[in-house]
Amino acid sequence: MRIGYSCWGFLGPGIADTPDGGRSHRRTLVDGLIAAGHEVVFLQTNRDLTEAGTDLSANYRWDGGLPEIDALFLEWRWSIPGRNTTACGTEGHTCDLHRQQQLLDHYTHWHGLRTVLWDKDRQLPADDPLRAIGHVQVCEPALHPSPGAVSLLFPVADDALDQAYPAALAAFERLLPLVYVGNQYDRDAAFGEFFAPAAAQLPHRVAGKWTDTTRWPQVNFTGRIPFDEVTPLYRSTLATVLLAPDRYARSGQFTQRLFEAVLAGCLPLAPRTLRGAEAVVPRELIVTGAADVVATITALTETAGSQAHADLVARCIDHLDPFRLTRQLRTLTAELAGTAIPPLLIDIEGARS
Repeated sequence: MRIGYSCWGFLGPGIADTPDGGRSHRRTLVDGLIAAGHEVVFLQTNRDLTEAGTDLSANYRWDGGLPEIDALFLEWRWSIPGRNTTACGTEGHTCDLHRQQQLLDHYTHWHGLRTVLWDKDRQLPADDPLRAIGHVQVCEPALHPSPGAVSLLFPVADDALDQAYPAALAAFERLLPLVYVGNQYDRDAAFGEFFAPAAAQLPHRVAGKWTDTTRWPQVNFTGRIPFDEVTPLYRSTLATVLLAPDRYARSGQFTQRLFEAVLAGCLPLAPRTLRGAEAVVPRELIVTGAADVVATITALTETAGSQAHADLVARCIDHLDPFRLTRQLRTLTAELAGTAIPPLLIDIEGARS
């Protein structure tokens, strides 16, 4: 199958000043599709080359036109005022939304091509007309997706899970008790309940884009870090807290921060507010509030580097099984395998530029 893949992000490390969490799993998914015999054509701008200066054209293909494909796969983009809603060519404009609409007009609406929409940020409105189109399937990276949507979790390579060595991970020197890697976006409530009060009592660090921090003077915010520094930071830290916006928490959506931490041996503490937390972390790592975060980390500090620590890391790795690439590939390839319907009779402006 030839799959047209639309995403606004990177396959490589990219640049530091970007919120693209897809770097942890996008290449894993694409390489899995290619290894399974599919052809992948990227339909958005090659940001690896234009922004990061990384040339991956020997292994992957980009096409700025409207090539012939068998199915369209979209990492869903939404309106961001002042960025992708402005006129093309204006300062600060990104053309991801315009390009996505062009792809929808041409492939989905005009040619009736099978379209899989991966709503990774839960931004597609419940009443969006796309949900009612028979050859469109919405997927969400959640254990409990919206009605009509299919669960497509962020994938972890099978080899990464099978070859993880808990004893070696537990042996890393943990210089910090607590860390959070990630951006502020809609996480204030969870941060204020589970992280900030604990940070007042424990050495810690918050790496990411946090612009409104005056209410937390006790927290050590250090700004965004390059993608290549994420794993070393986790390897030097005992534990993290899985902070999520309410829309993620209600649906059991766990971001890449979970497996990034676990595969570096950093223990993930899951707030009780995260639906389905018991399915992805050991029960003793589910916390009820900031005081529980402090108590749990204090107890973990006493066993750091021991066999008990290694055993807990091993159980965390086992709990990542739902995210296995092979599981996600089965879901995605099944959803992409629909048959195209005849072209629609109504002209909807064709392929807009």
